[in-house]
Amino acid sequence: MTAKALPLAPADAVAGTGNGPRRGFVPVLAVTVGALNGVLPAAAILTLSIAATAMDGARATTVLSVVVAAGGTAQLLGYPLIGKLSDRTASRLGRRRPYLIAGAVVMAAGGAMEVVARSTAVLALAYVTLSVGAVCALVACNAIVPDQLPAERRGPASAAIGLGTPVGAVVGVFLAQLGQPDLGLMVLYPTALGVASALFLAVFVTDRPIGRAERPPLTLRATLTTFWVDPVRHPAFAFAWISRFCIFSGVSCVNSYQAFYLIAVQHVDPATVGTSVLTASLVGTGTALVFAPLAGKLSDRTGRRKPFVIASAVLFAGGLVLTALATDFTGFLVAVAVTGLGQSVYFAVDFALVTEVLPDPEDTAKDLGIMNLAMSLPSSVVPAVAPTLLALGATAGTPQNFTVLFGTGAVAAVVGALAVIPIRGVR
Repeated sequence: MTAKALPLAPADAVAGTGNGPRRGFVPVLAVTVGALNGVLPAAAILTLSIAATAMDGARATTVLSVVVAAGGTAQLLGYPLIGKLSDRTASRLGRRRPYLIAGAVVMAAGGAMEVVARSTAVLALAYVTLSVGAVCALVACNAIVPDQLPAERRGPASAAIGLGTPVGAVVGVFLAQLGQPDLGLMVLYPTALGVASALFLAVFVTDRPIGRAERPPLTLRATLTTFWVDPVRHPAFAFAWISRFCIFSGVSCVNSYQAFYLIAVQHVDPATVGTSVLTASLVGTGTALVFAPLAGKLSDRTGRRKPFVIASAVLFAGGLVLTALATDFTGFLVAVAVTGLGQSVYFAVDFALVTEVLPDPEDTAKDLGIMNLAMSLPSSVVPAVAPTLLALGATAGTPQNFTVLFGTGAVAAVVGALAVIPIRGVR
């Protein structure tokens, strides 16, 4: 069974052209998605740790675990729930614009709460609020693409969406560092950029309001299936979800344990491992920035998605193997460049492929929210199984077997590539 085709936004929805979004839509979308994707990593990697340490140095790691778990749960629930609400919003401002505006307001509130938090409960509430705000805006950004672009023109927009994650993380952490040691400034810089970008896109984008008669019905059954798409009725969506989950499991293997690997295997000084991680991030992100736009345009020109996704997954798997075999930091950077190349092609094309297998054009944002779970779940699943993988074949001289961990990530990426092959209705 093939997915329903997603309609192009009506001509009267597009200012000034009648046949597509406003000129400059993709660059504005890219900046917005990058800025929004910098808000949460800046908190999770830097500012929440500082706030937790200042609050209770002896229990800082426990405080951080509680806070991050609360925010992660909000993100997992938020994507499909907010997506469903967005699909059914009959506002004069449109279906997506209200969530860009609401996201900006809620993010600002979450950032302010983080600065003034003096207890675990308040800090957790701050991160939940920040997460809900970012998810609101990101749901709108994702749904705008199939709203306004036909399938054959989504390559560059897909690259913008995909690159937003790695680029945003680097930008968010960089901006937060500029404010140190003042926690208020460290929170302000990335959050302010996210808020401003969401508001700018809300003003810039064309978003046709839907009438109440056009609004999809909100039934009890529809509510209960918010987190579910029947894989039997919609196998293309199911295979795309499995593919994304497997590939992002491979990404999580290297991202979550990169610092530990550099210290244990490459013998990087723990005092400077942050600099090494930033260097690797810049290499991977730089590679992605160069090749992702090219891959997106080439995919549109050829009208093909699956070969690009398969090739990207294989490249990423090869990069993980090279990481496991690296004997020095230079070799590690070469491996990072290869994984970055694989991710760049994947990010450029995967979102475009996903938009072509969505089950229902009336539930676009909700279904994209479910698809986003395939990106976020690995960050919880991989840390749960990683200790077991690291212990396999470990010895006194090598107490943590990163070869097994990265090898498992490579296998997951290959499985992700194979899962794309059965998808019907997409070339």
